[in-house]
Amino acid sequence: MGNVAFFLTTYLLLFTMLFPANAQFAKKTYLIQMDKSAMPKAFPNHLEWYSSKVKSALSTSPEADMDNEERIIYTYQNAFHGVAAKLTEEEAEKLEAEEGVVTIFPEKKYELHTTRSPTFLGLEPEKSTNMWSEKLAGHDVIVGVLDTGIWPESESFKDVGLRPVPSHWKGTCEIGTGFTNSHCNKKVVGARVFYHGYEAAIGRINEQKEYKSPRDQDGHGTHTAATVGGSPVHGANLLGYANGTARGMAPGTRIAAYKVCWIGGCFSSDIVSAIDKAVADGVNVLSISLGGGVSSYYRDSLSVAAFGAMERGVFVSCSAGNSGPDPASLTNVSPWITTVGASTMDRDFPSDVKLGNGKKIIGVSLYKGKNVLSIKKQYPLVYLGSNSSRVDPRSMCLEGTLDPKVVSGKIVICDRGLSPRVLKGHVVRSAGGVGMILTNTEANGEELVADSHLLPAVAIGEKEGKELKSYVLSSKTATAALAFKGTILGIKPSPVVAAFSSRGPNFLSLEILKPDLVAPGVNILAAWSEAIGPSGLKIDNRRVKFNIVSGTSMSCPHVSGVAALVKSRHPEWSPAAIKSALMTTSYVLDNTKKTLRDSSTAKPSSPYDHGAGHIDPIRALDPGLVYDMVPQDYFEFLCTQNLTPTQLKVFAKYSNRSCRHSLASSGDLNYPAISSVFTQKTTTSFPSPVILHRIVTNVGPPDSKYHVVVSPFKGASIKVEPETLNFTRKHQKLSYKITFKPKVRQTSPEFGTLVWKDGFHTVRSPIVITWLPPPM
Repeated sequence: MGNVAFFLTTYLLLFTMLFPANAQFAKKTYLIQMDKSAMPKAFPNHLEWYSSKVKSALSTSPEADMDNEERIIYTYQNAFHGVAAKLTEEEAEKLEAEEGVVTIFPEKKYELHTTRSPTFLGLEPEKSTNMWSEKLAGHDVIVGVLDTGIWPESESFKDVGLRPVPSHWKGTCEIGTGFTNSHCNKKVVGARVFYHGYEAAIGRINEQKEYKSPRDQDGHGTHTAATVGGSPVHGANLLGYANGTARGMAPGTRIAAYKVCWIGGCFSSDIVSAIDKAVADGVNVLSISLGGGVSSYYRDSLSVAAFGAMERGVFVSCSAGNSGPDPASLTNVSPWITTVGASTMDRDFPSDVKLGNGKKIIGVSLYKGKNVLSIKKQYPLVYLGSNSSRVDPRSMCLEGTLDPKVVSGKIVICDRGLSPRVLKGHVVRSAGGVGMILTNTEANGEELVADSHLLPAVAIGEKEGKELKSYVLSSKTATAALAFKGTILGIKPSPVVAAFSSRGPNFLSLEILKPDLVAPGVNILAAWSEAIGPSGLKIDNRRVKFNIVSGTSMSCPHVSGVAALVKSRHPEWSPAAIKSALMTTSYVLDNTKKTLRDSSTAKPSSPYDHGAGHIDPIRALDPGLVYDMVPQDYFEFLCTQNLTPTQLKVFAKYSNRSCRHSLASSGDLNYPAISSVFTQKTTTSFPSPVILHRIVTNVGPPDSKYHVVVSPFKGASIKVEPETLNFTRKHQKLSYKITFKPKVRQTSPEFGTLVWKDGFHTVRSPIVITWLPPPM
């Protein structure tokens, strides 16, 4: 025994001595941003210079370069300048101090923010024939979709009737496993893959499990691309649900698929490379349904690359995230990005739960299978949780927790949480259960998301869930029957802000209201990958051409597609003008003529939930006035953010920008939403008035006269000067100022609107007034 103990002690001592040494040489991926203009004349091109810089920082230690691998995995030269390289922490620190290196971003992992919508948005051809004229079909607009790739055989990507690919397109169709040149056409004009960052972080892609090509293994990318610009497909449905014509927001738009997401996630070096390539390829719009938390503007590589894309005239739309209803849960909050939250539509998939005590609960489901429960028969109910607040794994129907002796032949009640919703049904079915009732917990409230379950199953809200569990726990003979009602249209109220949709405020800059707007993101039907079942689970052997999915991932491509329509009608408009048109024409009343509601509370939602409002494509084509900006304006905003010259250089790299100090404060950015922040210097003092400035550009009739209407506020008086804007020509710019004078201190933010009207156009901006407490 003594020898064994001695051996173990010696081994552990050696291990602890060696481990820090090996950790010291562990390499990670870093994005190295370079000052393009600082290249010495001795170098023939930027790549040689970048390579030389990286080499100069490399460790000479044999341990650091034992594998003799190529360190540089990407070069960037359009929306971003520099390289991505595998470095040790010490090498990265050394490189950051080098002349010409602007900053270094550590690799970051991003996650995906996981039909009827054109009708709901008023885009049906029969309702608005002028919309679908050749001029408006969006033929020459190209939308780059950064996602999981594309399933090119989908009917949504047929190119029948499309003109030749526009000449400004410089992209390519990359071939790979299951993907050839022939998979691109006049609809899917390009497809690329980005995986070097992923492989550096996770290891080599297992080609037995996923395609190392633009082909979509996951379904998410196909769904988002089809939502942007899918060609019309008649008779589209999921297992008979939501039957009708599926079409994208802009059916004439071209799609370019950039595959940046893999089984293990999406990595920033790949995402930035995709944005960089997309800009060079000639995309007009970028649709990015993913996010990775909030970092300072200058520390967020996606934000920096999006700034570079905006400088090149590309409109960038990103999902807000699925972390609602928590406040300040947003991602992608930069003002040059259009941040999209999610809302419901007027279509639902109701299912009834009829209890043995005579009570009926209405839920939702997309179940369509062979195992149909008789609606005339009551089945025994079982719930394996209790009334205590302690979490019981059995109550969530986690794998390995259900006893077949207890659940066989019964309908099992499962609480949401910890495992995928459809997987809970698989666990129930495997244990012999005949059905499932999925109950929301406090985190989900009353919001119901429909799933294509693997056994007869219905999802119900938290309140009904509590009543149901109380019935089961108090009755030994509790029973239920499940009935599936199909597809119902005309649901009221709608739209409603989804509970999962991430919320404001934007704590990076309270003066920039986020999200920007909401769009349909609940139960969206669009094309799907035939490599995976509708639930996305490996155990799901079903294959469908269309799927119904929810998330801000689904709302983002709605906005990208409508932006493509606006760009098609107004090719000369800047990304800021397009964003303004989308925001100022959005609406805040549902189909019952009441303020949009918040699904998590059933109370009216606020601009922190819905931004400027719900997207209205038809009105966005003719907004009357726009709040336009050039890239320098966004840079001036950054100049108000207390960034150091080095941090500002992250955004100045492309055009050698410098601060002109044209904005008195960040609230003066010519944003379509208005946010006033009162700051108290001491507990006894009263804040000074806040004065904000805006400039509007006339994009309507040359002779236009607008007058202003401002809603009243309890805490402040608001004065707009002038109150009338008289335009005499198209593209004329006129300015106005808004003075916020504090009256009564408010303990919570106040919301209202500022509207310019000319008798035809209504140009509406949300207003938020926030009172900040004095510093401690």
